[in-house]
Amino acid sequence: MTELYKLTLREAAERIRSGRLTSTDYTKSLLARIVALEQDVQAWQWLSLDRAVTLAARAGQADGPRRAAHPLHGIPIGVKDILYTAGIPTEMGCRAYAGYVPDETADVVKRLEAAGAIVLGKTVTTEAAYMVPAKTRNPWNTAHTPGGSSSGSAAAVAAGFVAGALGTQTNGSVIRPAAFCGIVGYKPSFGQMSARGMMPFSPTLDQPGVFARNVGDAAFLASCLTVHRSEPEVKPLRTVPRMAAVRSPVWHLALPEQRAQFETDIARLREAGASVDVLEIPGEFDGALKVHRAIMLFEAARAARAVRAAHRDKFSDYLNAALDEGEGLREADYRDALKTRMQLQQSLAQFFDHGYAAIITPPAAGEAPATLANTGDPRFCTIWSLVGVPAITIPTGMGPNGMPLGLQIVGAAEEENYLLATAAWCERHSPFRGLL
Repeated sequence: MTELYKLTLREAAERIRSGRLTSTDYTKSLLARIVALEQDVQAWQWLSLDRAVTLAARAGQADGPRRAAHPLHGIPIGVKDILYTAGIPTEMGCRAYAGYVPDETADVVKRLEAAGAIVLGKTVTTEAAYMVPAKTRNPWNTAHTPGGSSSGSAAAVAAGFVAGALGTQTNGSVIRPAAFCGIVGYKPSFGQMSARGMMPFSPTLDQPGVFARNVGDAAFLASCLTVHRSEPEVKPLRTVPRMAAVRSPVWHLALPEQRAQFETDIARLREAGASVDVLEIPGEFDGALKVHRAIMLFEAARAARAVRAAHRDKFSDYLNAALDEGEGLREADYRDALKTRMQLQQSLAQFFDHGYAAIITPPAAGEAPATLANTGDPRFCTIWSLVGVPAITIPTGMGPNGMPLGLQIVGAAEEENYLLATAAWCERHSPFRGLL
């Protein structure tokens, strides 16, 4: 019999709702997996085994109609430790917030619990959801980074600690760790998941997202969290998709294995019947990284100003330097960057008007680097975070070091369901075997 922790999110949810599986048995299987591997992976910032078992037992007391009414009834989910959880420590991976226990819960976590899910624990984030890594290691090889900033959420899903987890993305913090850990990472259009109750870094860029082990699970989890609910089931495409393969202005950063995998992915999708045009996006996107950085650091410096005034010594030198850079930016430069972002949003919308279902592009420079000193380069995600369009990554292959490689699939703004359908089609034609 398949170990319960290996069940997909939808399989576990359906069995619990139908009464064929108890939340207690499922939760205990996850906890046993955590006990066996957490010392190596270190995905959790806060976890109470007793609390998890108690909540699972409480879920098991619900009658059939109440179970059926909650799509995630009794399902444990990991929550990134920058999302506030009332009564549970939320430390943002930063010494300045050590011991902080909020009295409010983030909107996205409220939606999670309203759908019947259990907050199993808080997953590790990099320092203040920026670039300085924390303790988490990649489950595929613990000498490699899991990516960031949603390090713990990605690693927890890949390792079988949970079937789904919440993360956030300001630059590449969902897509990159998902790609490095060989799972699916998905963020909808900006604003589709509420950021209220989330530690602000850059409020006009911060976007919650989800991790799962397949596209269908990611869509199912996301449907419980979006403001304008997306479809819980991915509907099949009526025709084979037409896609644009875009190397993007950071293609020169791609390592040989990622370049080769991208070409393999294009060929495989074409063999399956897709139309894939290899194109470049308009040249105006060449400056997108600079625009993104100006907006991000200007906003981040102001969001952290009060805390830094009292606790600057509790921020790393690296983060302080970035926030100092943000303090040095002029209001006029920030306003110009916002204006440029709006122009890029319009330009990308016109690009999609040519009839493309999605853009495909690498999610990262290559495999997860063999280091714990940094979380890898986020720049393959920057454009899509800047303009706020939905994006998802699926695992598609393995690199020379035995680490996963992926494919990022980007949709038009507010076209989440179409993007997910396209991604599910690509997933069917991109066989990949995960850790479980």
